[in-house]
Amino acid sequence: MALLRAINVGGHVVKMGRLRTLFEALDLRDVETFIASGNVIFRSDEKAAALEHRIATHLERALGYEVATFIRTAAEIMAIARFTPFPMLPAGASLYAGFLPRSLSAGERRTLTSLRSPVDDLRVRKREVYWLCRVRSSDAEFSPARLEKTLRLPATFRNMTTIRKLAARGTP
Repeated sequence: MALLRAINVGGHVVKMGRLRTLFEALDLRDVETFIASGNVIFRSDEKAAALEHRIATHLERALGYEVATFIRTAAEIMAIARFTPFPMLPAGASLYAGFLPRSLSAGERRTLTSLRSPVDDLRVRKREVYWLCRVRSSDAEFSPARLEKTLRLPATFRNMTTIRKLAARGTP
């Protein structure tokens, strides 16, 4: 499964049919997209790191801009969906999972968790960051852009509702 950054945000509009075609051109099997935010389900026997690079390079050539690509297996998506980073979600709060290209070092973890605030809480597990936002995300102190600027790493975030729906779909 690929989670893509910069698809259908910031003026980068890509129709899902075109995105499927771009993935099929890479000889990936059983390609399907899930909602128009850059979630692509497919089958491949290729290693994740090589696949991430190959997809990102292909998409940049085809679309004309960089598309950070994060590969997770169906089992990893299911584990992310089942994980409970915060035992109790306050009423009105939203929970997001942020996907990173690698696990964070101890120093990067400390730096990231220093971005917590009364309205934003953060947890790190493996290659994901979990963001509990107690206000509208547009009103939060934390943001995905702030994470990227602070850690100098690309990331893409999805609402946990989307993650649970992706987990329920599994592989095509």
